Amino acid sequence: MNLPSTIVCLIHQTNYLLDQLLRKLESDFLKEGGFTERLYKARQSHRVKRF
Repeated sequence: MNLPSTIVCLIHQTNYLLDQLLRKLESDFLKEGGFTERLYKARQSHRVKRF
């Protein structure tokens, strides 16, 4: 195997891993919401516990 082929292989592997990461992040976002939504829920929960 020569160097260009090795580089292309590494690029494909990296691309695959990035695709998997993006799918996971999208899934988590759809299930749990974004940072602001989670922050709001935590604040509301804290207020309910206080009273």
